[in-house]
Amino acid sequence: MSEQTPAAQRDVPKELERALAAEISLGSRMRHVAVGLAGGCAAALIAVLWATEPYPLPARTRAAFAGLIAIGSAWAAFAGWTLSRRRPLFARDRVLGAWLALAVTVLTGVAGTALAAARGTTAGALATGLAGVALVAAAGLVLVRARARRRELVRLRDELRQDTT
Repeated sequence: MSEQTPAAQRDVPKELERALAAEISLGSRMRHVAVGLAGGCAAALIAVLWATEPYPLPARTRAAFAGLIAIGSAWAAFAGWTLSRRRPLFARDRVLGAWLALAVTVLTGVAGTALAAARGTTAGALATGLAGVALVAAAGLVLVRARARRRELVRLRDELRQDTT
């Protein structure tokens, strides 16, 4: 009988072991639960508010409510997708979350700036635009960091696969 090392008992590099443990930790899962609950509750609250209005809302308000419900639902779906995975995602969830954050931030920044320009002063529109640019830059930085983290984890995984063959 030949003695083979089971996959669970292979020597896994400590760096990869620590990285994967952080990805599937209870803290990470609880953060995703919080994101899902926040997105789902926000979407539900806005939908209930919209549905219980006694009079028809203006078109812009309906569009804003629909957009906010879509954003909340997207975050809830993202959290559900992440929590349904039972294996390490190698930071794929971080990249997807960062893309979602960037898209939502761009949409919110553009809509807020357009609204400020239509209703407010030039100074108000400029301030709103600058705040939007700052938030988009922050979301872009988060995306860059998430992609770098994913590349590093995939590199470590591939290195481990090459060592075992």
